[in-house]
Amino acid sequence: QVIKCKAAVMWEANKPFSIEEVEVAPPKAHEVRIKIVATGICRSDDHVITGGLVMPFPIILGHEAAGIVESVGQGVTSIKPGDKVIPLFVPQCGECNSCLSTKGNLCSKNDNGSAAGLMPDGTTRFTCKGQAIHHFVGTSTFTEYTVVHESAVAKIDSAAPLEKVCLIGCGFSTGYGAAVQTAKVEPGSTCAVFGLGGVGLSVVMGCKAAGASRIIAIDINSDKFAKAKELGATECVNPKDFKKPIHEVLIEMTGHGVDYSFEVIGRTETMIAALACCQYNYGVSVIVGVPPAAQKITFDPMLLFTGRNWKGSVFGGWKSKDSVPKLVADYMKKKFVLDPLITHTLPFTKINEGFDLLRTGK
Repeated sequence: QVIKCKAAVMWEANKPFSIEEVEVAPPKAHEVRIKIVATGICRSDDHVITGGLVMPFPIILGHEAAGIVESVGQGVTSIKPGDKVIPLFVPQCGECNSCLSTKGNLCSKNDNGSAAGLMPDGTTRFTCKGQAIHHFVGTSTFTEYTVVHESAVAKIDSAAPLEKVCLIGCGFSTGYGAAVQTAKVEPGSTCAVFGLGGVGLSVVMGCKAAGASRIIAIDINSDKFAKAKELGATECVNPKDFKKPIHEVLIEMTGHGVDYSFEVIGRTETMIAALACCQYNYGVSVIVGVPPAAQKITFDPMLLFTGRNWKGSVFGGWKSKDSVPKLVADYMKKKFVLDPLITHTLPFTKINEGFDLLRTGK
């Protein structure tokens, strides 16, 4: 059966979302149709609207969500209707070289790089006003119903509160994993976190969980500092308070630079600053924020020659299908909190207000 439901359609760049009635086709073989119960708003969705992340329009955005399986296509055995699930913008096919490697997690079946905006078979499951609507990174959660490939969905604990664990679909896992999984922060180390949105705060939580002794939180919005401290930051720095470059400030504060730095904004200037502020010989800097399209970085190669390590991290380095159910289980065991990351809860029709809150740093 085709399902008619509400969705927030983005018809073109730099325009508000339009709440429309869309038709959602039934799942084909190895696909799953999900009723979305809760979805978070992430800066990566906004990057598509502003053109920083290039995707085809019209499109249904959203990639951080939790819901209940409505129906499954032929050949789906791991998931059944009624299961609570989290869609995965990084799938796990289990067959490509990244999935088979113990070091990798960025499944080659992802639609993050190619940006086709289609299901793996090259077609779409959404129609609106007779027009085909694109998918977003294989998830598209700004809709009451969505269809995802079986490799892009994780079954989770049936007792989990979906309006909280939806954050494990992106923001929390991405930040927390960047610290514990990608950087492998050690007890007693010093960390710097650039950008204190939901993902940056999750990095702070990961550094704290890993036992870091100093966690320096950096943001140009000082309103973010109280929450950063609540979640484990030991010091907060606003670059606007200094005449000198922020990396110099951090090197002075620590005497030799930090052991680990994290760029959680997606700006080339802060990526260089994060690299430069870590210890010149064994410092590790991790890029967590989505880099802007068509921008290049120019930097002094001596920054790397002396031994620094520059890394990237997508979805916190977690193998999605394996790790998401475990992260939900850890949340249920109170190993970490999610409540402080949730600042507002709005009805779906107020999605544009939600994005306004994101853009104003609230």
